[in-house]
Amino acid sequence: MRNFKHKYTDGFIPFFRRRLADVDALPQLALLGLLSGIVTGAVILVFRLAIEWPLTYFLPGSGSESFEQLGLITRGVLPFAGAVALGLLLHRLAIQDRKVGIVHVMERLNYHQGYISLRSAIVQFIVGVGTVITGQSAGREGPAVHLGASFSSLMGQWMRLPNNSIRTLVACGSAAAISASFNTPIAGVIFAMEVVMMEYTIAGFTPIILSSVSAAVITQAAYGPAPAFSVPPLTMNSLLEIPWILAMAVVIGVAAAAMIRLMTASGRFHQRPVLLRLTCAGLLMVPFAILIPEVMGIGYDTVDLTIGGELPFWLLLGAGVAKLIITAVTIGLGMPSGVIGPTLFIGATLGGAMGLIGSAFMPDTASSVGFYAMLGMGAMMGAVLQAPLAALMALMELTRNPNIILPGMLIITSASLIASEVFGQRSIFLTILKNHGMSYQNSPITQALRRVSVGAIMDRSILRTERHLSRAQATDMLRSEPKWLIVEGSSGPTALLPSVDLARFLESLAEQDPEAEDKKSDFEEGESETEETIDLMEIPAHRRDIAPVQYQATLEEALDEFNNGQAEALYVQRHVAPMIQRIYGVVLKADIENYYQYKRG
Repeated sequence: MRNFKHKYTDGFIPFFRRRLADVDALPQLALLGLLSGIVTGAVILVFRLAIEWPLTYFLPGSGSESFEQLGLITRGVLPFAGAVALGLLLHRLAIQDRKVGIVHVMERLNYHQGYISLRSAIVQFIVGVGTVITGQSAGREGPAVHLGASFSSLMGQWMRLPNNSIRTLVACGSAAAISASFNTPIAGVIFAMEVVMMEYTIAGFTPIILSSVSAAVITQAAYGPAPAFSVPPLTMNSLLEIPWILAMAVVIGVAAAAMIRLMTASGRFHQRPVLLRLTCAGLLMVPFAILIPEVMGIGYDTVDLTIGGELPFWLLLGAGVAKLIITAVTIGLGMPSGVIGPTLFIGATLGGAMGLIGSAFMPDTASSVGFYAMLGMGAMMGAVLQAPLAALMALMELTRNPNIILPGMLIITSASLIASEVFGQRSIFLTILKNHGMSYQNSPITQALRRVSVGAIMDRSILRTERHLSRAQATDMLRSEPKWLIVEGSSGPTALLPSVDLARFLESLAEQDPEAEDKKSDFEEGESETEETIDLMEIPAHRRDIAPVQYQATLEEALDEFNNGQAEALYVQRHVAPMIQRIYGVVLKADIENYYQYKRG
């Protein structure tokens, strides 16, 4: 058993890592995607249970969202007390540990190769549950994406996978989280690639699809195959409704732009103490909770009633506007709330209100209120996230009705264009990153370099050597025909030397001293006690200054090392034991440039 374990650890795992270093490691990535989906599905089940159980137990009535049945005083006190408690918790944490949600996942992808800590996941779990059960205007999908990405990233870190694989795992976890939350596996895949990764790759589709499907299977085993909302059969009654659908797209586009701008305006106070900001957010939530309790919590019960056409016009309009205002303001102030759930709520209520207006003016032509509510959900999601394809896939999977595709495409793209082109608004997540002084690098070159690890292109024909060698030692070393010699110094590798330069130097010595071979033989037989020493840092050679890069690093990280330092070559190393680094190969800047040029061609 011990021998098998040793063989497995020293054989399969290193081979698995080496294959994952390249962009074409599809079987290995597929296996990782499957594992990511299973892990994420289980985590999301626990997360949903942590939200639903206390709400089902403590809220009056049936279900886990009946905040409307609470008394006036309780409705006012609950969100304020919850905001103060969350503020006290976050106040005790370091600034870096307070970052949660999809924006944090994108930050870790862009600046830290997808490495997310267990501490971050625990904080997200606690505050994600806390915002919902205390009646904040919050959603569970944003925290779910953070949790899925975190545990998938942690799995890759535990396996010590290359960074390009960890990035793929983060995308797999994000897709699985959306799939598990809504029971929409296709939308989960598109969301991960359009919103989180912001790139589409053929190799990325397979592991992300497997992750999304496996998470959906786990969710369906616990909650059944029904989608997140109860949607009746919907269809567009007449093409005459298209002008009204376009008018609705204008309204939704304006609402999306207003939400992002209001959030940006509230975010100007992000330098103030977090306890003060969340206390203010809790105070602002009080009148909304008392007057329009539908805005409390996730609000999917209100969405179901809207789709069923059971709510009056003024309640739909008031709830939609109120949800927009309080969500944008509280998130801008730092409330760790999810934004996807509120976005669907706002779109459904505003869409339902537009549907009632249409029914009043065109009673014989207009479709059902639920039809317009679903269109509003897709349009608001697409405009706020600037992810029209993900919104369309979510709309199709939630309704399970192909008849909604045509009007859905029309309203989602129109609303997204109005928000982005007329009002100049980017995705809400990119806007938050920008407000925090960060960006999301997404050029084609950057995308290509992030998908490959240094292990895929490094030159393994290396040999480590001391600086000072005898002629006999140098000759013996060259017999293994290494391409590069890594010269050791007092504090580690100091230079990279082409072995051909050492061979040429030895040949010149032999030409100058014809008896060199005889001296070498005498030295081997012990007849000579001294021999000329060769200093590898003094001989004529094309030496390169070198710097370390970790085995897990992507080509983007390696290129950054070249651009930010003075190194002419990088030696690829990995920790194999405490205080022990093993060197696997070397990478030149030309290798990276040649790789990209080859792939692009």
